[in-house]
Amino acid sequence: MMSANRTLHFFSWLQRHFNTRTGHITTGGCRVVSGSRLVLQHPHPAFSVCCRYVSSNSKGPDTSLFVPVSLKTDVPADGAVGAELTQPLDKNELLKVLNKFYKRKEMQKLAADQGLDARLFHQAFISFRKYVLEMTSLPADLHIILNDICCNAGHIDDIYPYFMRHAKQIFPMLDCMDDLRKISDLRVPANWYPEARAIQRKVVFHAGPTNSGKTYHAIQRYLAAKSGVYCGPLKLLAHEIFEKSNGAGVPCDLVTGEERTFVEPEGRAAGHVACTIEMCSVNTPYEVAVIDEIQMIRDPSRGWAWTRALLGLCAEEIHVCGEAAAVDFIRELMYTTGEEVEVHTYQRLTPFSILDQAVESLDNLRPGDCIVCFSKNDIYSLSRQIEARGQECAVIYGSLPPGTKLSQAKKFNDPSDPCKILVATDAIGMGLNLSIKRIIFNSLVKPNINEKGEKQMETISTSQALQIAGRAGRFSSKFKEGEVTTMHRDDLPVLKEILSHSVDPIETAGLHPTAEQIEMFAYHLPDATLSNLVDIFVSLSQVDGMYFVCNIDDFKFLADMIQHIPLNLRSRYVFCTAPINKKQPFVCTSFLKFARQFSRDEPLTFDWVCRHISWPLAAPKNIKDLVHLEAVHDVLDLYLWLSYRFMDMFPDTALIRGIQRELDDIIQQGVRNITRLIRATDPNITDPLQPKRNTSEQTEAGTASGMLPNRSRGQRSSVEMMEKSLASRLVRDGLLTPDLLKQLQREWSKSQRQEGGSQSALSTEINKNSAKGKRKKKK
Repeated sequence: MMSANRTLHFFSWLQRHFNTRTGHITTGGCRVVSGSRLVLQHPHPAFSVCCRYVSSNSKGPDTSLFVPVSLKTDVPADGAVGAELTQPLDKNELLKVLNKFYKRKEMQKLAADQGLDARLFHQAFISFRKYVLEMTSLPADLHIILNDICCNAGHIDDIYPYFMRHAKQIFPMLDCMDDLRKISDLRVPANWYPEARAIQRKVVFHAGPTNSGKTYHAIQRYLAAKSGVYCGPLKLLAHEIFEKSNGAGVPCDLVTGEERTFVEPEGRAAGHVACTIEMCSVNTPYEVAVIDEIQMIRDPSRGWAWTRALLGLCAEEIHVCGEAAAVDFIRELMYTTGEEVEVHTYQRLTPFSILDQAVESLDNLRPGDCIVCFSKNDIYSLSRQIEARGQECAVIYGSLPPGTKLSQAKKFNDPSDPCKILVATDAIGMGLNLSIKRIIFNSLVKPNINEKGEKQMETISTSQALQIAGRAGRFSSKFKEGEVTTMHRDDLPVLKEILSHSVDPIETAGLHPTAEQIEMFAYHLPDATLSNLVDIFVSLSQVDGMYFVCNIDDFKFLADMIQHIPLNLRSRYVFCTAPINKKQPFVCTSFLKFARQFSRDEPLTFDWVCRHISWPLAAPKNIKDLVHLEAVHDVLDLYLWLSYRFMDMFPDTALIRGIQRELDDIIQQGVRNITRLIRATDPNITDPLQPKRNTSEQTEAGTASGMLPNRSRGQRSSVEMMEKSLASRLVRDGLLTPDLLKQLQREWSKSQRQEGGSQSALSTEINKNSAKGKRKKKK
């Protein structure tokens, strides 16, 4: 028997906790008080939010993102009091009772009112049933209720409060959904920047196409100001303004993700700074700010950086440069901040025309030509074919280090250099001054990332085509008029159609959750992974019709990669915002090792990095080596990027920058010898545009040798015709490799031989039947 003191203690405890409908339930960081108001408890004393339950017109969350929390199966504080007061529970009878509760429509409806939709209700019930059946001793109040139901002394609905208590323990977000919605409310981003709202800013939009002088006029105002900040989309552009400003006698610092250069000898900040747009400070006051390429505010991945700069920069004057298609939207956006927009419109300084003929053959290339591809494989193939014709060519693509890009651009621009042809990706669209006479589109199809983060092939947009075509005949180059055409005849009418359209107007701007917002989410959901936190944030976020939440797939990819590594939330968030190329396995492996070393609180020294990358590195012997060197350069960039966020853990910045410069020289050497590297990689690569012997040459050869072109020759002719058209297009667009093309040709020839054999057998059979028929007629 239970002692009197213990019994009194139990009943006093029961009185405090029995009524779970009106009692206090504490889960995560939320406290529900008497079912009426929700108070958010945050460690920061100044942070207090008080709000009512979610209204019926709020957006429903994506509950598929809610991951149940594992509960500790500790013995309850009251021990086996419930069993002592009543009796042990019959598990079989208990299972029947629980299943009856699950099937009650009234219970499902009540749970739905508390945020448990059908999916969450099912998950919560499975967990609750497992908890009830597998626990050696249940809390006394739950044990007594279940015993009463099994003995027909209670109603099955009495389980509901205990079920909801369990559900809110495994889904803590249910108790603080309203607070989570408040944190993820992105409808008024202008209010995130009180310093900018405290001043009346003058906004000037310099609108015009490529090579119209719009950025030049904005930079002149920037140089004339007492202080200023230039925000550009590329490191190359920031470097260009940095050098131009200091060359004009205006001290200017450089700030990019991987580099900080201060011109003042004592390391003091200069009045002017040129930076990549993600790195601009929204707390420092300036007289003039320049935001370049404002049309990128709608970029699915990086648009948030332009939104942040436009709404948040503390500058008396904001000079915005970009396409005229963005004017109306920027006006509308600035209307929400109460700021007017003054528009200056510019026309192109030099004309460019669309030619009526495609190039069709690499033999028709001229000095000053630039062939634009959207695949590195095309660049490798075309550069080898061009140099096989006795012409030198420069090569520029996105993954090359900035120094190598500048070196190749200088080689192409130098009148005394024999290199007169450039083969490049659309990386030439921004950041490089090139002396191009004619832009030749090798293809009009480009891999893109859609809104869902999926890769797809699609025709380039009018904006993209104009950005690239505008590089022809630039004002500062020796060519005063530009020309644009295509490599293939079929693409030319498509290009003309694309360029005939006006650029689609910009309608939305990108947003991205901040580290502070994610930290507040994590306070409420301490057991959720960072990837899951971001998913729930985006699911619950509310945005104005002028905004969208940027694609976070790269962020989630890195978050999932390092989830098993013990890091605090802020460090984990910073690591996941690192700009790395996730297509490079070596870069991803290095990222993982960096995070693991960081988590052990062991500094990543110069010697450690050298061992990891096997420094020193030799010059590349083939394309595979060159690609690896580019990946190593990216790894060193990652180190430098992290060194400015965690200086004590990445201490050897100067030494790493030194070997990165050496590596850049090695890569430049490899790119200069790129055709030799291609030959070493695959000596059998053929020209997909120009078959060595065409059909007419084969026919003439056959006639000269006294042979008529038989069926097999006709088949080879059709294969070569196919290679000229469809196969060459597939190889060019990166959808088919030369090796795969050869395999298809072999299979084609084999199938035709089999078909020819079957037709020969059929012909023999027909002749036999015909002979039999003739004999019958004679008889």
